[in-house]
Amino acid sequence: MRFRHPDGSTVHLAYCTNVHPAETLDGVLAQLRDHCEPVRRRLGRDRLGIGLWLAKDAAHALVTDPAALRGLRQELDRRGLEVVTLNGFPYEGFGAEEVKYRVYKPDWADPERLEHTTSLARVLAGLLPDDVTDGSISTLPLAWRTAYDEQRAQTARTALRTLAERLDALQELTGRSIRVALEPEPGCVVETTRDAIAPLTAIAHDRVGICVDTCHLATSFEDPHTALDDLTRAGVPVVKSQLSAALHAEQPHLPEVREALAAFAEPRFLHQTRTSTPAGPRGTDDLDEALAGDALPDAAPWRSHFHVPLHAAPAAPLTSTLPVLKSVLTRLVGGPHPLTRHLEVETYTWQALPPELRPRGRTQLADGIAAELTLARDLLTDLGLKELP
Repeated sequence: MRFRHPDGSTVHLAYCTNVHPAETLDGVLAQLRDHCEPVRRRLGRDRLGIGLWLAKDAAHALVTDPAALRGLRQELDRRGLEVVTLNGFPYEGFGAEEVKYRVYKPDWADPERLEHTTSLARVLAGLLPDDVTDGSISTLPLAWRTAYDEQRAQTARTALRTLAERLDALQELTGRSIRVALEPEPGCVVETTRDAIAPLTAIAHDRVGICVDTCHLATSFEDPHTALDDLTRAGVPVVKSQLSAALHAEQPHLPEVREALAAFAEPRFLHQTRTSTPAGPRGTDDLDEALAGDALPDAAPWRSHFHVPLHAAPAAPLTSTLPVLKSVLTRLVGGPHPLTRHLEVETYTWQALPPELRPRGRTQLADGIAAELTLARDLLTDLGLKELP
């Protein structure tokens, strides 16, 4: 979906396909048919943006076979879909029964991450619509925090500089400008937007910036205005933003609140949980750890890294951090000029919701994704952007 900003520029809205498990190119093509096109039809749109997630095998097939890449581009066009952004965070196995810590491998100190992201950039350059020259790729925030020493940090910085040089060469070759965005996430080396400033200014290349995920920002109890002000002052570009909402518990000391939270503790994904204390933030790597005894102080609200549907906050006594999303979006695109032009709804946890909240089949999932995009569209038009055909 495209929107005209009051300054005349185009802002793109997509939804991320990492919600649909697929490891191969055939799986990606099936996604377009079974999920993406039905969402577009529900929205009554001739064109729908999708943020593709391409696992390593699918990316390899596309980058090594020009005919396969042309075929994917043709299939996108045939189904009324377009791609300006990729989710390059998960490498493989994102649809597995247990993902947890595996999603952070390989990290930016491993050569596989550089080669995979280079492949994604080459693929994206071939998928961009004819009238679009700028693409974006979100990626993991360097590494999970453990086993990351100065030697690995230097290796990661070198890899990102190498990537930036490759992206420069790619633009010279194709005329397409691809940028990569570190996506701060609780528990990682770069957990917050502030954590991103030092490594990104050290890399010092406008091809490498930040992806502001509004669930992650809220989980870390970051103030949206402070976070974006800090990025602006540091000259760190917001390459893209993922529109998502975290799970919020206002009174985690109450038994009924803990019972409600326990329904969201599940075996597939990590749900890093955080709270604010007078001594600073405290957290656990997963929700079930937070609920175990006194692992996390409960005198103040908890937030958990669980991407809940934007349009459907959990029932009381829980809620979501949708207000944080709204504040971030106002700052990103509500001013005289947008701070980013790539927005991506990223609720990948539909099938990890408590059983009674999960969509039953493709039809309900498509209905839910369409409802999220409708909410995002309404937020954008309320900020003065005009939806384009």
